[in-house]
Amino acid sequence: MTIKDEVTPKNKWAFDDDVTAAFDDMLARSIPQYDVMRKAVFDLACAFIQPHTAVIDLGSSRGEAVAELVKTYAMINRFHLTEVSEPMLAALKERFAHDIAINTVRVLCCDLRTEYPLAEASVTLSILTLQFTPIEYRQQIVQRIYDRMLPGGAFILVEKVLGSSAQLDKIFVDTYYQMKAANGYTEEQIQRKRLALEGVLVPVTAKWNEELLHAAGFRQVDCFWRWCNFAGWLAVKDG
Repeated sequence: MTIKDEVTPKNKWAFDDDVTAAFDDMLARSIPQYDVMRKAVFDLACAFIQPHTAVIDLGSSRGEAVAELVKTYAMINRFHLTEVSEPMLAALKERFAHDIAINTVRVLCCDLRTEYPLAEASVTLSILTLQFTPIEYRQQIVQRIYDRMLPGGAFILVEKVLGSSAQLDKIFVDTYYQMKAANGYTEEQIQRKRLALEGVLVPVTAKWNEELLHAAGFRQVDCFWRWCNFAGWLAVKDG
């Protein structure tokens, strides 16, 4: 699929069949330093995975964030992958069919507003997921992550964020759109996607995300990656 014919919804964004088919390619061309971020997530997860424990991936999409971890640790860990989009769930079940068959991967239809996997994890991932949940539910979701985490476990959070002031936010967003244009996106595509995501993807500031983590009980919290209006955090539960 080329950028010319890439999915650019005219209405509100939805994780439908068209978006699911194009999703991994879309992320690779839309997320700055995408490979750097993915490698950092994998390396940090490896540092905290405890043998014979669960790994939870919240909002797994097509499973790109967790695939390398499954390949590396499937023999000694169990993986719980959550989604609410039916097309994404189907893609996950197809991608991890072998691991599902041998009971090392579970794919769960799970609305994080009201549900959470029944497992205690040494590593939990939320990669560009929390931003799609209503703000009023985010604290309780992060609290469940903390409560279902083993001592010494890690939560890896990656989010799109707002700048700390309106002026800085505008500069970050303008820089981001310049990056997308340099990757071949037209102005029409950029603006159409922006409008489609309004009210669906709702970012907050980096400080607010850190406050959510601290309020849940994480005392060790640090930013491991930042590019303008995208950021990643590592939060560790005390042992």
